[in-house]
Amino acid sequence: MVGFFTAPALIVGERNGNQHQDQDQDQEVRGFETEAKQLLHLMIHSLYSNKEIFLRELISNASDAVDRLRFEALSKPKLLGKDTELKVKIDFDEKNKTIMISDNGIGMNRDEIVNNLGTIAKSGTAQFLESLTGDQQKDSQLIGQFGVGFYSAFIVADKVEVLTRKAGTKPGDSTLWKSSGESDYSIESATKKERGTCVTLYLKKSEGEFAAAFRLNSIVKKYADHISIPVLMEKQELAQEEDKGGKVKKKKEYEAVNKAKALWSRPRKDISKEEYKEFYKHVSHDFEDPLEWSHNKVEGKLEYTSLLYIPGKAPYDLWNREAARGLKLYVQRVFIMDDAEQFLPLFLRFMKGVVDSNDISLNVSREILQKDPAVDSIRSALTKRALDMLEKLRKKDKDKYNVFWKQFGQTLKEGPAEDYSNNEKVAKLLQFTTTQSESDEQEHALQEYVSRMKEGQEKIYYLVAESLKAARNSPLLEIFKKKEIEVILMHDRIDEWLMGHLQEFDGKQFQDIARGELDLGKLKDEADGEQQDKSEKEYEPLVTRIKEILGDRVKDVRVTHRLTESPSCLAIDDHDMGAQMRKIMQASGQEIPETKPIFEINPDHPLLSKLNQESDEERFSDLVTILFGQASLAEGGQLEDPGEFSSKINKLLLEIVN
Repeated sequence: MVGFFTAPALIVGERNGNQHQDQDQDQEVRGFETEAKQLLHLMIHSLYSNKEIFLRELISNASDAVDRLRFEALSKPKLLGKDTELKVKIDFDEKNKTIMISDNGIGMNRDEIVNNLGTIAKSGTAQFLESLTGDQQKDSQLIGQFGVGFYSAFIVADKVEVLTRKAGTKPGDSTLWKSSGESDYSIESATKKERGTCVTLYLKKSEGEFAAAFRLNSIVKKYADHISIPVLMEKQELAQEEDKGGKVKKKKEYEAVNKAKALWSRPRKDISKEEYKEFYKHVSHDFEDPLEWSHNKVEGKLEYTSLLYIPGKAPYDLWNREAARGLKLYVQRVFIMDDAEQFLPLFLRFMKGVVDSNDISLNVSREILQKDPAVDSIRSALTKRALDMLEKLRKKDKDKYNVFWKQFGQTLKEGPAEDYSNNEKVAKLLQFTTTQSESDEQEHALQEYVSRMKEGQEKIYYLVAESLKAARNSPLLEIFKKKEIEVILMHDRIDEWLMGHLQEFDGKQFQDIARGELDLGKLKDEADGEQQDKSEKEYEPLVTRIKEILGDRVKDVRVTHRLTESPSCLAIDDHDMGAQMRKIMQASGQEIPETKPIFEINPDHPLLSKLNQESDEERFSDLVTILFGQASLAEGGQLEDPGEFSSKINKLLLEIVN
């Protein structure tokens, strides 16, 4: 993708009258890529209930094209030439049912238009297409979330033409692209007097309403008031002049129909909620409203304005850490770049918005941004502001915050590892299912857990498992259930990694109940301690026998009092890697350090009492193997030798039956 293209939206531009001249000798017909065909099919069948968004998308992309030119002209002023009044223009023909959206922006060359309009080079395309349900209403929302910019033209048009000339090239270097939105498109050389691009829509018979002045005017005011570039339309009362033959003809005069002032530069009290929402859709290419936003102007040592948004839905490329991300950067109202990732840490990559600074050089590049101390200061302030936004949302509207958490919670969990200075702020935003959750969907903040801690409880107890079901049914919870101690149940793929960087919260240390020997501190009864010492001595011979059977399959065997119902369980040594981290490392192709579990036995269970009395060594070996296999399965693990385990189970069953 070229730099000025926000996939899969198109940067569109200007066409003045019949400026292009076809050159059929180099006309080329190409087929759309499979993904583009599928999306076009959906568009043509009008999945959107709100069809007027096609104009919003095309105006938004035209605005981007003008912004790109303004930025390029900082280092190459000749690109502007005499045409310095940057604008977007809308012409229409009510009789012939056509609309032309044009701008005098950056434009495209032939290769760029092929890349931008014949393909959809966006991460997550396949996942998006797989997510389509066949339900028009649901699929409409999915398409909006994916963002399909230019292709929305086919909601109302049965034919679209794009005439474009890249800034800095000659009129004869222009390109004309045509398509009816089916399986292919044509592309040919053309001549265009002015730089930029023009998109001409030949409306469907049923969509003629959009070629009316009042309709177009109202849509522009609704969706484009926030754009800093004027959107021009022909005046309703046209001036008249006489031609050389004395005949009266109409003279076209244009006027701006939008406010044409950067929304973030206006006072907050003058901006409506609807304007904030529409501006979000402009900067994010999202079709849904944001959950929350924060508009702030900073004056003093540093001067900048920021407008940050929390989206309502995660994009399909959220987990592609290499995907474009970041805020739109402006310097003194001049657009510099999309996706300026230097202003927010990676774990906040879902945030959208704008930052406009007076303290950064206009001739800035990504490399210069990385070395600018002003950028570091702005980044620190914006990170805290973003986290404060989330904290306020959590306190103000728990339901809305739960929507955010469902979409972006796992991304936020990356925070403690990536930004130690904001560790505590991020920790306050985390939510988890616990043993007190009434349903799988009910999650609690760490503050809520701490407020419910039992008297004398010194640690925050948690368990990491392969799934929530495995966590709920883990034998490791038995003593905690008996003593009514709440345990956090972690099951996201990132949780073990998170807890490696989150050592404490509100002065309380975290304790993985699957690691090391169980220590309940002040919650432990004195009698429990005496009984444990007695059991360890009594079962010392049994522990020795089990060690001999299991050999190098375990790190150790020991008596435990964390179990009340199960005969045995597996624990992890304090500094060993857990199953989640092992899987993450394995998936990334990294070498996995060898670790072995600790096999713990419950001296109060009848099976262990029977096992302790078993004199037949072969049967003893079979029973130990079965107990060890059961413990592995209970924690969601896999058996080293399923065949052996099954054979010994069958042998035991036969003994019972006979």
